[in-house]
Amino acid sequence: MAYLKKLFSLVFVAFLGLALWQCAKRGNPTGGPKDVTPPELVRAEPENFTTDFKAEKIRLYFDELIKLQDVQNQLIVSPPLKYPPEVKPQGGASKYVEIIIKDTLKENTTYTLNFGQSITDNNEGNPTSFLTYVFSTGSYIDSLSLSGAVKDAFNRTADQFISVMLYEMDTAYADSTIYKTPPLYIANTLDSVPFFNLKNLKAGNYALVAIKDVNKNNLFDQRQDKIGFLKDTISLPTDSVYLLTLFQELPDYSVSVPSYVAKNHIIFGYQGNDKDIQIKTLTELPDSVKTVILKDRETDTLNYWLTPTDLDSIIFTVTNTVLDVVDTFTVKTRKLPLDSLQISPSKNGKFNFEDEFSLLANTPIADVDTTKIGFFLDSLVAPYMYSLDSLGNKIDFEFDVQPNLSYSMYLLPGAITDFFGIQNDSLNYNLSIGSYADYGNLRLTLGGAVKYPLIIQLTNERGEVKREQVTSEPQIFEFNNLDPGKYIVRVIFDGNGNGKWDTGNYLKKMQPEKVSYYPDVIDVRANWELEQNFIISE
Repeated sequence: MAYLKKLFSLVFVAFLGLALWQCAKRGNPTGGPKDVTPPELVRAEPENFTTDFKAEKIRLYFDELIKLQDVQNQLIVSPPLKYPPEVKPQGGASKYVEIIIKDTLKENTTYTLNFGQSITDNNEGNPTSFLTYVFSTGSYIDSLSLSGAVKDAFNRTADQFISVMLYEMDTAYADSTIYKTPPLYIANTLDSVPFFNLKNLKAGNYALVAIKDVNKNNLFDQRQDKIGFLKDTISLPTDSVYLLTLFQELPDYSVSVPSYVAKNHIIFGYQGNDKDIQIKTLTELPDSVKTVILKDRETDTLNYWLTPTDLDSIIFTVTNTVLDVVDTFTVKTRKLPLDSLQISPSKNGKFNFEDEFSLLANTPIADVDTTKIGFFLDSLVAPYMYSLDSLGNKIDFEFDVQPNLSYSMYLLPGAITDFFGIQNDSLNYNLSIGSYADYGNLRLTLGGAVKYPLIIQLTNERGEVKREQVTSEPQIFEFNNLDPGKYIVRVIFDGNGNGKWDTGNYLKKMQPEKVSYYPDVIDVRANWELEQNFIISE
């Protein structure tokens, strides 16, 4: 018996030691399944879907610790409030969210608070997607809904966080309402998908508008916001699903205060069409002062070049000849250096068979002396042709491009003279041409709902145009000698035949010209021939 007791004691000690050893190892867990469950709303004060709502504070309680992420962008209150509600906690974990209403609520109105994906669990960040809290200041909850999608008129993908708005078409509604008054109802596409769903609406007639609301003021700012609109009135209830096409309007005409940026250079910033703008001086300039005006290549700026003068100031009139609007400006002289001639090539180094070669100047080009320009194929003189583009302020060169060869261009001092008599220093540029096998070719056929004229473009994945063809009749589109890489096909239906994409206008009820994208990214490889069919839908 004593032996058994001793044996039992030894076994017990061993078991206890093993248990303690296991406990000691708890500092190094082997892990378990990852928590992927979002927080759940367990109760609300006042309750969700409360009627005759009179509270100034709402609390939403969850089954675990939560935190708020990007709630300023994610939370959408419909109808919008003039003063946004205060939402707590900010920057910490809690088991509840508190919303403090800082505005006077409308009578007999159903309100919806959509939190998007702003409420996440504290540890893993799992969002409670599109949680909504609904209440009514009246005796019932409005229950109608409206859904649809948003796309961009020109870009392949739509922007994130698009506000979709419903305006009640009552006696106070006009086309200008969207510039001055928040909508009756609002929803948001958020950052995941381009779809919207307006809920808890009342029956009636509405105007439907989508806005990329940069200022987050629930108003349309033409100079910043993209807009999409439905021309027809929506009558609720409806089972229809709507598509809104978002575009950036051309801004209304305006001109900025001009200023000197160099002793011989004044800039006039503008918005609108530069061809409608006329610049004149009210100040009588000396006969020795010569002037020329050129549009900037990159920006909406008119460059006013003048030979230096001792005048303290110059008075200008800037006239929009279409709108018959005249602005008067006084530009005072500043102590600045002269802008001097600088030449840059459009290409240097690797040169594609389809590339063009130009020399671009920063000051107006006045003269080209070809006796001081040498163009060589390897070490032999090569023929070329050139033309001076006065509007683009550049010199365009044409020459026969052959594979596996190198070209060089030398400009002696004085080859180019600008408006101020300044001449270039010695310049040289080298161009190397590869083999046809270094490039790929793409042949593209269009079918389906095709209308002419159209513009077909190849862009890279950043949307930069690499090739473009314009046509007024059916054809097979061939894009030869493409650099290997990934390309996107964009087709612009050029309804007015002006060779460019035209945007829309809300007040004129004009939709933008239609743009279609080939659904896949095309991978062009060296020494490959690709053929693709693009069937365009309505």
